[in-house]
Amino acid sequence: MNVDFINPFLSSMLNVMSTMAHMKLTPEKPRLKKNEIAKGDVSGLIGMVGQQTKGSLSITFETKLALATMKKMVGEGPDVINDEITDLVGEITNMVTGGAKRMLSEKGIEFDMATPIVVSGIDHTIHHKADGPVIIMPLTSEYGNAYIEFSFNK
Repeated sequence: MNVDFINPFLSSMLNVMSTMAHMKLTPEKPRLKKNEIAKGDVSGLIGMVGQQTKGSLSITFETKLALATMKKMVGEGPDVINDEITDLVGEITNMVTGGAKRMLSEKGIEFDMATPIVVSGIDHTIHHKADGPVIIMPLTSEYGNAYIEFSFNK
């Protein structure tokens, strides 16, 4: 998988969480994901299609991090995953992908984005829309973990 393609998504995620929620996330080593079970509790999944690539990205939050993100961004928030939290995760997924799209456009890589789908619940599954491998990158913080997954056609 092309690092030049993945890095804008990672950079955009770190930027969104830093500027919007005033949180520092630390990326860990990416690895191959071998199943479809999400590592966290609420996930935003977005498809991307362009002439150079087709694929999808998901961002999964552990409950504790999702709740803290809402409280940091809005000043208040629920104590459980609810519609407000799932809407927030969908919006973060959209902002991250939009930021990466701008960076990639500067390199001549163009793609269209779908509307994010949000799934929540313990052991929910994420079905990527590409036939390539799924790469997962954990992101740690003092509030819990997030996970970015990438899958693009070979």
